[in-house]
Amino acid sequence: MIILVVGSGGREHALAWALSRSDDHSLICAPGNPGIAEIAELFPVKVSDTDGLVDLAASEKVDLVVVGPEVPLVAGLADALRREGIPCFGPGADGAQLEGSKWFAKEIMNSAGVPTARCKVFTDTSSAMKYMGEDAKGFVIKADGLAAGKGVFLPDESDEARSILDSLFGGRFGESGQRVVIEERLEGREVSILAICSGEECVLLPPSRDHKRLGDGDTGPNTGGMGAICPPPETGSCAGEHARTRIILPVLSELASRGIDYRGVLYAGLMITDDGPKVLEFNVRFADPETQAVLPMIENDLADLLYAAARGGSLPGEVSFKEGYCACVVMASGGYPGAYEKGFPITGLDTIRDAIVFHAGTATDNEKLVTGGGRVLSVIALGSSPDDALDRTYRELEKINFKRKYYRRDIGRTV
Repeated sequence: MIILVVGSGGREHALAWALSRSDDHSLICAPGNPGIAEIAELFPVKVSDTDGLVDLAASEKVDLVVVGPEVPLVAGLADALRREGIPCFGPGADGAQLEGSKWFAKEIMNSAGVPTARCKVFTDTSSAMKYMGEDAKGFVIKADGLAAGKGVFLPDESDEARSILDSLFGGRFGESGQRVVIEERLEGREVSILAICSGEECVLLPPSRDHKRLGDGDTGPNTGGMGAICPPPETGSCAGEHARTRIILPVLSELASRGIDYRGVLYAGLMITDDGPKVLEFNVRFADPETQAVLPMIENDLADLLYAAARGGSLPGEVSFKEGYCACVVMASGGYPGAYEKGFPITGLDTIRDAIVFHAGTATDNEKLVTGGGRVLSVIALGSSPDDALDRTYRELEKINFKRKYYRRDIGRTV
């Protein structure tokens, strides 16, 4: 197959890497990054250019399009591709509202009987503050729309909650923050589930655990993700048949009852509470950086699985996964998720022997690799135990250098 991967981050590099492991496929990517350029031909088409991506897929006679980021899915890229007869792994704009609107996702969960936190939606600070009362620490504040993974806030006190709400309603995320979902804050262990979906069928990939907070000990602001472990220790049975039958399948059935044919990956962020697993959020694309930790565990030809889902066909009954564990640690630019500098030379990648490195925020300057974003690289290693995988990852990571590099030192060792 000729496969087009849409996107330019660490997730897309991981997808391209996994899809390229079979010699039966050739890859192109738009717009890609320097790491992806080593395994795929790049085309300078932006992820926001729906017409340009459809034209590219048609002109290159692409057999399958795999969409990485959520923005083009919410904008209807999958619909436009399917109208031209091009299979796309990714939901249409209707199904993509599971991520495009947190309130829509809550409505679907409640209708499907999926356990989740209690919540209400607000359009002004005063009403939201009245709902939370004096105990802001018991709530989570979420921008209703897309916010690049940075629209979730966990206030410690009322003044902080008020400041967050004022910034959201004041335009921090544009239209995405004009409606805000306030929900009860759940306590427990977080688990990420990735399900490959075709209509009302699904296949679950191995579970993982993301680490969103910037600092060690889960401190500091939320980020796009600082690392992941697959599978996470102490997940119990929630990541297997329970997640499939109590969460994913009921949601797919509810979508189907509304005429939504969901073809793509469905990400469920779960909190394992004392009352059992509850859904924190849904995403309609491969999560980042969980994808970097999950895909190296798959032994099947990933392209065959995604192609079957993209066409709305039956999914294979058996998908094989490696034994052991996979760890991912993100190397970020100092200052992220706030302001940071770019253009620092990256060295040491040629010394990596026992890990995989996926590019995220990298660029080239006079043929030299330099930093080009907040999250710069994802370093991944496999091991026989969580500690083995993490030790390998951190050992190899130390060989890579760039000015003001930053990474957490406790990935996989917190819940």
